[in-house]
Amino acid sequence: MDNNYDKHEIDYINHYQGKGYCCNFLFRDGRLIDTETKYEYTPEEIFIVAEHRYEGMSNPDDLSILYVIETANKIKGTYLMGYGPSAELEAAEFFKDIPKEQFSEIKNINEDKPNH
Repeated sequence: MDNNYDKHEIDYINHYQGKGYCCNFLFRDGRLIDTETKYEYTPEEIFIVAEHRYEGMSNPDDLSILYVIETANKIKGTYLMGYGPSAELEAAEFFKDIPKEQFSEIKNINEDKPNH
C-alpha cells in the first residue's frame, strides 16, 4: 500500500474526476443530494464502487473516508466524510443502510492510484 495517498484525499478525488466521477454530493436530511440536479438519493439508489480511508498527518484522530459512488441513474461522483471522533453520525447511518450487495467486492482500489 502506498501510504502517500492514504493522507491526500484530494489526489484520489482528482484521479476519479479524471475517470468521470465528477458529481459532487452533499448529505442533508437523511439523503445524499446531487449538488447540480438537487436529486435526493436513498441508500437503495447508491452503489459504492470503492472506498478509501485516511488518517490525518498531524492528528491520527482526524479520520475520513472517501466513497466513490455510482447511482441507480448512472451518475458518478465522490463523497468525503469524517469518521471516528469526527464522524457525521447521520451520514454514517445513511452509508450503513446501503445494501451490502451494492458495495463493490474491491473496497479499496490500491492498484488504481493516481499518478504524480
